[in-house]
Amino acid sequence: MEIGSDLPDAIVDRITESFARQGLMRHLGAELAGVKAGLVTICLPFRPELTQQHGYFHAGGTSSIADTAGGYAGFTLFPEESSVLTVEFKLNLLNPGQGDWLQAVGRVVKPGRTLTVCQLDVWGIGPDRRVHVATGLQTLICVKDRPA
Repeated sequence: MEIGSDLPDAIVDRITESFARQGLMRHLGAELAGVKAGLVTICLPFRPELTQQHGYFHAGGTSSIADTAGGYAGFTLFPEESSVLTVEFKLNLLNPGQGDWLQAVGRVVKPGRTLTVCQLDVWGIGPDRRVHVATGLQTLICVKDRPA
């Protein structure tokens, strides 16, 4: 399956239902904005509760949506009776997180039967600008015979 191609409804439903069970994403107010094969987008609307001392989005929220976008990007390619866990990820913060919302994009770079590697990118979106806030890499493990 080509990265970015449309998925069967059953896979999109599996991703959407799993995302809805994520307490942290619900707590942050994050929204699942796009689900394609190996490519998932999550948006996080700005709220003062999500900021650090300078009024920028906190790196904790930034990294949480990046990790989650990558995890679900990989999960779109995993077998039905499996689940996903992050093994490791590294995120470089490039610019202060600011804007009306953050947009995290997880994209599978190298799918595998056991380990999958994803590229993570987060953008600050405002009315007239889009700024690259963070970039990173993530390794996921496919946990077989353990539905999410």
